[in-house]
Amino acid sequence: MNCEQYRESIAADPSFDGGAGHLSECEACQAYRREMLELDRLIGKALAIDVPEPDVPELPDIEADNVAALPQRRRTSTTLLAMAASVLLAAFIGMRMFGPGPEYSSLSEELLAHLDHEPYAMIVTDVPVSDARLASVVPDDVARMDHGAGLITYAQSCNINGNEVPHLVIQGERGPVTLILLPDEKISAPQAIDGDNIKGVVLPVGNGSIALFGSPEEKFERIEKRVLDSVTWST
Repeated sequence: MNCEQYRESIAADPSFDGGAGHLSECEACQAYRREMLELDRLIGKALAIDVPEPDVPELPDIEADNVAALPQRRRTSTTLLAMAASVLLAAFIGMRMFGPGPEYSSLSEELLAHLDHEPYAMIVTDVPVSDARLASVVPDDVARMDHGAGLITYAQSCNINGNEVPHLVIQGERGPVTLILLPDEKISAPQAIDGDNIKGVVLPVGNGSIALFGSPEEKFERIEKRVLDSVTWST
């Protein structure tokens, strides 16, 4: 099961647990599942309204011939709230699964925004991702990558500028360093990127590019060389 299949299943049923194997390796889908469960809880709470039983007085016997037909009753507020909650849930799922997402003025802006959405990737650890996990995120038809870049501790397929690309993290001298492989983003010269408490650079590599992000104190020169030597585009 890949990320798309899992997210379709959890969106259809927030209690879905058939993707346990996928969840054990994918922190992005773990975060997505927590978000969907919280939304499901909030909607359930909104619908759990304590409606008192109506106090209907006893009515005298009335002859049917003397009673005029009443117009159809309006839906109760509880029914309307349930309908609104259903529409809200459907809209949310549609936006998450099929929506175009926000627009960015530049590749640099989108890269920084993407890092803000995956802070859990930037952890200090000495546990590498498995070879199988790395191969699934960096398939042979995208690039060939060896371990010369450094200790790879995070690997996830992410969407950047409409393309699914490998998002990796290695351990640098000053902390985790993000690598985002961009085989379809060709640039003519290196582009420096500065964010809040982070620095980065996008390097031209053949017909694509590679983005690196890390601590402002991180020395990128050594990392850049190792990364460039370890990645070869397949096309």
